[in-house]
Amino acid sequence: MAEEEKKSFDENEAASLVKELRGNIKSNKTKSYDWRVSQLESIRKMIVENEKEIAKALYDDLSKPEFEAFISEISNAKSSCELALKELKHWMKPEKAKTSISTFPSSAEIVSEPLGVVLVISTWNFPFLLSVDPVIGAIAAGNAVVLKPSEISPATSSLLVNLFDKYLDKSAVRVVEGAVPETSALLEQKWDKILYTGSSRVGRIVMTAAAKHLTPVILELGGKCPAIVDSNVNLQVATRRIIAGKWQCNNGQACIGVDYVITTKDFAPKLIDALRKELEDCFGRNPMESKDISRIVSLNHFTRLERLLDEDNVSNKIVLGGQRDQNKLRMAPTILLDVPKDSQIMQDEIFGPLLPIITVENVKDSFDAINSKPKPLAAYLFTNDEKLKESFVQNVSAGGMLINDTILHVTVDTLPFGGVEESGMGSYHGKFSFDAFSHKKAVLYRSFNGDASIRYPPYTESKKKLMKALISDGIFGMLLALIGWSKD
Repeated sequence: MAEEEKKSFDENEAASLVKELRGNIKSNKTKSYDWRVSQLESIRKMIVENEKEIAKALYDDLSKPEFEAFISEISNAKSSCELALKELKHWMKPEKAKTSISTFPSSAEIVSEPLGVVLVISTWNFPFLLSVDPVIGAIAAGNAVVLKPSEISPATSSLLVNLFDKYLDKSAVRVVEGAVPETSALLEQKWDKILYTGSSRVGRIVMTAAAKHLTPVILELGGKCPAIVDSNVNLQVATRRIIAGKWQCNNGQACIGVDYVITTKDFAPKLIDALRKELEDCFGRNPMESKDISRIVSLNHFTRLERLLDEDNVSNKIVLGGQRDQNKLRMAPTILLDVPKDSQIMQDEIFGPLLPIITVENVKDSFDAINSKPKPLAAYLFTNDEKLKESFVQNVSAGGMLINDTILHVTVDTLPFGGVEESGMGSYHGKFSFDAFSHKKAVLYRSFNGDASIRYPPYTESKKKLMKALISDGIFGMLLALIGWSKD
């Protein structure tokens, strides 16, 4: 009965919400340093006081282990908030800019101002972090913000509604729950920026909707993130870090997770044996019973992964794992060796616990294999060869890179996080989040002194000569022109 009486969120409701928020920020309260700090402090308080509730919601949605929930989501969101609180005054300060001789005497600065009312559409795999982190950036930049969490992680979505309602200023920060109809209603509106995290398919829908209003977008998508493994590495450390960037990372359900591995034919058996041993150390002999690994988020995603695994000439390439339990949405870490290049598992982003290992004759051949696919969100290389590292950075394009580890680059707040081409556009994290939701306004200051007649009509030959000398050779050239000396 309660569900029947629940008011639907349609285009009219969405339009009313945006109109209300625009009206609420006309007072410029969100621009003030005090308001921004108060909201950031409230987010920090929200995270600290509700850590257990957040971890429980993540477990309900994904069976995410409490330790993993804390490390990958809760602590990262808290750190992002604390950084913004620490640096906000500095971020808000206008940045001095150099001026040219043509505007002398003058001074200039770049002023960061809020965009207005922004929309954040988050995803289900890290449903707390990827909801709260962009909101922190939007608030730090002085915007009103609407968050649309993913309906595929309903426990976290519901918790976010309750927490935001309790801790944050409802006149400027809102959460809208729902699925495709609600998201579509929101996308029909005019926003000042949209940040979307998810698939490239939906990313295209978001970008198409935004284009109707000339709304700028940040798209955090994904792609097939490769990891190259050279033979000269510390094998135990390398395999542990691959495990951390694959199965420990939401059981493979991560946009920056290792999607596939490339190594040489000769080294592949050693790598597989090492992965087998380290996987057993991490998740036991029966990983299906492990409490330290997440489940697949939904039946739809489970059957999608099954289709990838059961494709002809793919299922016979399994060298480790393959166990699955549809009723419990559990799927074991699975390694496949040399699946066909044209198989679906090598075309689509896997987003699950399946790890193909592709072999090449020479490790440098892996660059061509990576570059033959759309540019990934992240690319990884394990090697002690300095020339190979340099060549990898110079010749492989990706949203971000990490040498001799996986995923940790996203925790470095001085690095931008974002994709390129198919893996996304725009970036955030740290000050990049503040910048992403700010307009960089150019301001030039001049006095009434130094008003030269050379810029005004009538346009005489002498003025033309002076102006050309000034543009070409600066003030010294103009002085030479004034005394009648020319380089010609």
